[in-house]
Amino acid sequence: MSTDKSVAAIDRVSAFTLSCSASDIPSTTLTQASLLLLDTLGICAASAPMDAGRIGRDLAVSLFGSAQSDMQARLLFDGRHASIAGAMFAAATQIDNLDGHDGYNPTKGHIGVVAAPALAVLAESQPGLTGPDALAAMVIGYEVAGRAGMALHATVSDYHTSGAWNALGVVAMAARLRKHTPEQLRQGLGIAEYHGPRSQMMREISTPTMLHDGSGWGALAGISAAISAENGFTGAPAITVESEEAAPFWEDLGTFWQVDHQYIKPYPVCRWAHASIDAAGDICHSNEFNIDDISFIRIRSFNNAVELFGGIPATTSEAQYSLPFSVATKIAYDRIGLEHISGEGLRDPLVKSIVDKITMIKEPRHEVRYPVGRWADVEIELTDGRVLTSGDVHARGGPESPYSTDQTTDKFLEFASPVLGTSRATDLLEAILALPNESSRFSTVLDLLYDPV
Repeated sequence: MSTDKSVAAIDRVSAFTLSCSASDIPSTTLTQASLLLLDTLGICAASAPMDAGRIGRDLAVSLFGSAQSDMQARLLFDGRHASIAGAMFAAATQIDNLDGHDGYNPTKGHIGVVAAPALAVLAESQPGLTGPDALAAMVIGYEVAGRAGMALHATVSDYHTSGAWNALGVVAMAARLRKHTPEQLRQGLGIAEYHGPRSQMMREISTPTMLHDGSGWGALAGISAAISAENGFTGAPAITVESEEAAPFWEDLGTFWQVDHQYIKPYPVCRWAHASIDAAGDICHSNEFNIDDISFIRIRSFNNAVELFGGIPATTSEAQYSLPFSVATKIAYDRIGLEHISGEGLRDPLVKSIVDKITMIKEPRHEVRYPVGRWADVEIELTDGRVLTSGDVHARGGPESPYSTDQTTDKFLEFASPVLGTSRATDLLEAILALPNESSRFSTVLDLLYDPV
């Protein structure tokens, strides 16, 4: 653990986290961070009425309170008080259970789900925080968490949920905004990695529940680790930062901006299903036929995608991890909204009739391109004998086929407006998009986050 490379990595992380200013970050990257924040808070608002979000907030109030005023924070889209740890746990749990937030292919997981709550909660005690400085803190969280995730995947055999590594991004954001020393940052990273939830992702894939991607507990572990280090608690060095095997993942810190390579999800379901959804959608848009004309649908994709939940979902959690259900919904309605993966949408007879015609196939050529690429192809065979093919399709919303600003704002309004109302959602959108301006203050965003829905 004491090689020159490992020392260089932790020194690089420390200098970047504690000293990198907003002016050191490309303006395009800060703008992209504002869009990622917008997208994530839209999902946070949309998920507020869901059972998992309500349970998470109630747990924060009952289990994770604080008697110290400087350690208290309000719950997003709720307004009740909890500890800063409880507020982060609640928001991350809420976002995690509506699978429409951003992600990063090389990590096989999600960062914004903890970075957005961490920023909102930590900024509440800093009314003078400028928009660019707030976005810089968020960028730092993304860059540290993403590299920790890549290092973890490369050095262990199990496929762990995002909570196992996005906790380190929370530590970095807390260290920056609470002005930690380099040693406090180092100890915080070590504590967070040690206690981060090493939950096995494929267990959740095979039996979908509200556990989702472990990010509620990742946020809780991250902020708890940061405050522990602030108080003098020590932790083992973070292997994902300080081991020789991890060193290569940190060499481009501050030069390659992972923020610019996140994907924004068009649909609130597992990213692994998106290429298949888009492929089916392309066929429907390019050909004229009735749903009754479909006799058979073949979906070919990478192994993890094909292993998603295959039956008719009984719960929202199962629906978000079901590839056939998602594709069938897209074919039936040309979109996938919250109403399709909850309530009566789970019992839609039209969607069920399409699911019954789907076969999923593991395709080697798509597997070799995973996780950097998420590919699929779809065939729809019709009763008249025609076979309609999509060709190889990559999921939309990432660097390969990026979402525009207008598409991102449209998605935000689609998800946030039914819960917040058009006026509040529009005000929040405008406040977030103004954050890259030097004269902006993050408090304009905070003012719109706490009233209950």
